[in-house]
Amino acid sequence: MLTKAELERYDRQIIMRGFGEEGQEKLKKAKVVIAGCGGLGSPIAIYLAAAGVGTVRIIDHDTIELSNLNRQILHWDKDIGRNKTESSAEKLSQINGEVKIETLRETIDEGNVYRLTDGFDLIMDAMDNLPTRFLLNQAAIKHNIPYIHGAVHGLEGRAMTIIPGETACLRCIYRGNIPEEKFPVVGVAPGVIGCIQATEAIKYLVGIGTLLKDRLLVYDGLNISFMELSVKRNPECEHCGHLATKE
Repeated sequence: MLTKAELERYDRQIIMRGFGEEGQEKLKKAKVVIAGCGGLGSPIAIYLAAAGVGTVRIIDHDTIELSNLNRQILHWDKDIGRNKTESSAEKLSQINGEVKIETLRETIDEGNVYRLTDGFDLIMDAMDNLPTRFLLNQAAIKHNIPYIHGAVHGLEGRAMTIIPGETACLRCIYRGNIPEEKFPVVGVAPGVIGCIQATEAIKYLVGIGTLLKDRLLVYDGLNISFMELSVKRNPECEHCGHLATKE
């Protein structure tokens, strides 16, 4: 049941066709994991908190550096040297004190990924490396919950919503290894992609609109253009196909 204050706070989204109080109550009950609270995680967390998602769990092991501040908008000059999780919780609680913010200062690995994501409704990908993304992809498949992928490079980005058992997974579309190296990012790129990911999460939780299922959305910020690539589930995928290891 929504309180009087919640009805007022979320009035503009409640009046949207197909949303209503029922949709807002779905958001209030929802539990979302955000893996990373940097460039992508910042706008994702801000807009999910503002929308009234009931529980947001943020996982990140890093501390804030000056070089983060061109894109990681949850963190400010005064936060340099602090844990990203601590800084994120402080800002998000000021954006919406009704949202429960859980923070875990951990490095996601094979030994903890299932535990860190267990009991949640969906996983938001705000990472900066493919190996960890693959672990989250596997966790989403194991828990049978959506995994909303996002990635950026320079002024470009991409996003896709993965529904286990229904759509292509991350491993279906990314093959081989991508070198881990310092890459360019202009802050507006993760802002765009993070907002798209948050949009997908809200739509899924409320049950409205058409999701980016089997569609990889590619954003070109240099030319301000979007294109879609159709993707298909690989029946021999090591994560979601018949070659997947059963645990």
